[in-house]
Amino acid sequence: MYRKSVAIFLVMAVLTVLAWCEPGWSQSQSYPTRQLTYLIPFDPGGQSDVEARRQQSHLSRILGQQVIIDYKVGGGGALGWRELVKSKPDGYLFCGFNIPHTILQPLQQDVGYKTEQLVPVAIFQKTPVGLAVPVNSPYKTLKEFIEAAKKEPGKLTVGGSSFFSGPHFATMLFDKLAGIKLSYVPFTGAAPQVTALLGGHTDAGMTFSNDLVRFKDKLRILAMATDERMSELPDAPTFKELGFNLVEAVDRGVIVPP
Repeated sequence: MYRKSVAIFLVMAVLTVLAWCEPGWSQSQSYPTRQLTYLIPFDPGGQSDVEARRQQSHLSRILGQQVIIDYKVGGGGALGWRELVKSKPDGYLFCGFNIPHTILQPLQQDVGYKTEQLVPVAIFQKTPVGLAVPVNSPYKTLKEFIEAAKKEPGKLTVGGSSFFSGPHFATMLFDKLAGIKLSYVPFTGAAPQVTALLGGHTDAGMTFSNDLVRFKDKLRILAMATDERMSELPDAPTFKELGFNLVEAVDRGVIVPP
């Protein structure tokens, strides 16, 4: 499945980057003539970075030029997307993006870019989220977590990757469905969010599935925001089977300047 998604992305990336070159460049046999930049708006070590690293060597081989990964971290991804829309569409810069981040952020406040300014190339991955606590947490079930949240509204903290994002939206929806009030703690990316969760600096985390699989021995998954149980996490119940209609995932892909 991953190989198929990468292959589709690579073909679409090459074609789209060529299409957005300056007039006449797309017909040039020499393009590209220098290195290309793959901009990631989140911290190194997060899922966006991991996927970019996986694609890097394939892109370099197909394009015949070095593809470097650069980081513009901040604002829940907004700083990177803001830089992209201000950049020249010369075929040498493309950027990772996440949905719903790039839809929700401009709807809430002025973040320096508009959704319609982002030119999509491809979406190559969908990553579900799940609610997890450290393995030594006193909360062993979702029911216990909800009961504690109802006793002291606003006390329990839930970390997530950025604001107005998939994890943020899932946390707000969980609040509404369960009739509770959690304190959402935004991080600049998944890597620092998981580090904080493992260190016990937040009570829980609305965490991406890849990190839940990676650290499943160090975390207790209370519920997954998926339609069905994941094969990689067969013991983790879904919100749905526990009575909450909560399904949430983040779509990842690549965009180019307008």
